[in-house]
Amino acid sequence: MSFFPEVALSPQHAEAIARGLYTIAHADGLHEREAAIVASFWSDVGGSARGLADLARRGPLSPAELADSLDTPVVRHLFLKTALLMAFADGEVTGEESKLVRAYAEHLHMEDVLPTLELQVKEFMLAQLAHIHNSESLAEVAKKLAL
Repeated sequence: MSFFPEVALSPQHAEAIARGLYTIAHADGLHEREAAIVASFWSDVGGSARGLADLARRGPLSPAELADSLDTPVVRHLFLKTALLMAFADGEVTGEESKLVRAYAEHLHMEDVLPTLELQVKEFMLAQLAHIHNSESLAEVAKKLAL
């Protein structure tokens, strides 16, 4: 099973996910890596640069709005995995980011699976470094991810 299986997203799903990611990214100040994740997602779903700029200007997406827009468990899982990756993108999950991800999970009625998704995201991130031969560095990353 793929960490990010192919999921058909409606334009409404794609917009809600992108806005939710932007909201998380801005929770502690937008970082370059976070902006790149949102832009990559938006591009992958066929969005234009102009559309991305329009979404960025629309402002934060409330947990209730997100829950109204993401109507299937598969899309909700996809959002939470991506949101967790977003939170880790700058090397530190801040209290603001964590609080927002948890609020989204609660409104999506997925707070019970959030710890499992967090572990899956951490393992996915660590697996991306498996080719590195510096075991001390890998051990430090694993320690930082609390694995």
